Amino acid sequence: MVPSLLFEVMLVLLLGIGSQWVAWRYRLPAIVIMAATGLLAGPILGIIHPEENFGALYSPIISVAVAIILFEGSLNLSFKELRGLGKPIFRISTVGAFIAWILGSLTAHYIAGLSWAVAFVIGGLFIVTGPTVIMPLLRQSKLKPRPAKVLKWEGIIVDPIGALLAVFAFEIITFMTAENPDGTLLVLFFAASIFAAIFGWLCGKGIGWMFETGHIPEFLKSPAVFVVVILCFTVADEIMHETGLLSVTAMGITLANMGISSISDMRHFKENVSVLLISAIFIMLTASLERETLYQIFSPNIIGYVLLMMFIVRPLSIFLSTIGTEMTFREKALVGWIAPRGIVALTVSGYFATVLMASGYEDADLLTALTFALVIFTVVAHGFSISWLAKKLGLSMEGTPGVLIVGSNQFTVRLANSLQTSDVPVLIVDSSWERLRLARKAGIPFYHGSMLSEQTEYNLDTMPYDYLIAATDDNAYNALICTTFIPEYGRMNVFKVSPYRPYEDGSSAMVSKVGGRILFDKKFPMEILNDKLNEGYVFRKTTLRERFTYQDYLKEKDEATVFLYLLRPSGMLKFYSEEMRTVPTIGDTIISLTPPNKEKAKIQAKLENQRANSNNNNQNK
Repeated sequence: MVPSLLFEVMLVLLLGIGSQWVAWRYRLPAIVIMAATGLLAGPILGIIHPEENFGALYSPIISVAVAIILFEGSLNLSFKELRGLGKPIFRISTVGAFIAWILGSLTAHYIAGLSWAVAFVIGGLFIVTGPTVIMPLLRQSKLKPRPAKVLKWEGIIVDPIGALLAVFAFEIITFMTAENPDGTLLVLFFAASIFAAIFGWLCGKGIGWMFETGHIPEFLKSPAVFVVVILCFTVADEIMHETGLLSVTAMGITLANMGISSISDMRHFKENVSVLLISAIFIMLTASLERETLYQIFSPNIIGYVLLMMFIVRPLSIFLSTIGTEMTFREKALVGWIAPRGIVALTVSGYFATVLMASGYEDADLLTALTFALVIFTVVAHGFSISWLAKKLGLSMEGTPGVLIVGSNQFTVRLANSLQTSDVPVLIVDSSWERLRLARKAGIPFYHGSMLSEQTEYNLDTMPYDYLIAATDDNAYNALICTTFIPEYGRMNVFKVSPYRPYEDGSSAMVSKVGGRILFDKKFPMEILNDKLNEGYVFRKTTLRERFTYQDYLKEKDEATVFLYLLRPSGMLKFYSEEMRTVPTIGDTIISLTPPNKEKAKIQAKLENQRANSNNNNQNK
């Protein structure tokens, strides 16, 4: 038994974040690790019992967490992303959802053995995927932009639609089976849904207006949004159960499309909160599963139902709904396979299991086992297969980590050329067409535009690039770029050229402490690197062998050599910086900027060897 509720809260958070770390460390699907951890800690080992120990707080905690997660996801839904994707996303979210509802309900009745009433309720609910399971998969798989955006938009938009379909089905059943049918409840359902959408829009507009006019100070913006999200969800949900999800989705989409600058800052904070909430809630839900329910999951009718939902219902609904759209067959195949169910399906099915059983539908006791079976099977199957399938279909951006370089000048172009010869994807970004002339002349891929502009955000695909280097002549701009993109790339993968200048007495100290890590060494600002190239310095590759180790290389190198980056045989790329702790080993290739005298001596020695070999051959003849 756990000593206290506080200890259980700590354990849930520890297991959730620990699962995320294990998944990141060993490149495994995070949702699979979280599900396995929750099952081990709950029904298998009996270490924690969240539903029992949290008591009356269990359902409200999960509901609020789901609302915040869904809001954070919808905060990323800018209509600018819909360029060329509006038609397939609309079709999948409407026609596809309806087809999945009908086919899922028929499958639930004929295969799982549920009554028509219960089948249509659960059929509506099971069209959802949701950000709690889709976002971790997208982070893991590095899909190309089109299928990634379709899955993201579908997951967030269909989440409230699925819950509302389940409520709608229940209201229809109640109406049709009543002794004295009264259409008032149906009218109230539609009115409550419309109210929820409008209320969410008003909340988004209201908080957005307060941000733009300065009525809320910076330090209160994130707390204010959290409070309004909970207000928005609770008010709508109190009027009609499950309409709160629709309300927070409408609020998030409204804020995302108002063009408020501070929203992007909050988005990173809310992403971090969402990761914490997803981790904790997934552990709580799986740990609350009863052993009897776990045994029920493996009954033949439930397994048959799950397999049909995965291999027939989902692909068929996607292929039928996207006829005549711009999506390719490969994109349809990927989207038609990926549909993991998550927190919304688990929480809402628990509510309907209670309501339906109270209304006399005894077969509703299967809903919990059915939902957990679909969640666990889809999470495991899709979590482990998405990266493999994306690669097979040519829809994955995985490969050698790429480098995005901001700033076109003599040094960055030569650096990009060096990376290209090592088969590393590279792109140079600059707002000056004149400065890009060097990149164009060298045949380096480039993008013309400001890295910080909103247009670049939607037009430039940054997925192939794992590293970002800010190497313009403006040190403040470099620091700003690094600060902006650290949440996206990670602190260890963002670099800037040294802001120090030999003729300054520490005035760059402020800039040096802002943004990413200093590239190479603080002794080498941009102008010195370019000067070295003008002096004849060359890019040199040195591969370490058993007969030429790293120690041998250090003894042989010139003192003026600038270490640039390291390439491992596995394809791993590491840029040199003052914080670099990696020691090169046999098989690694060191790329450096070498003085011309060193290279000339090397060439001279090679020529002398060739001359000596030629003389020996002539003497032998």
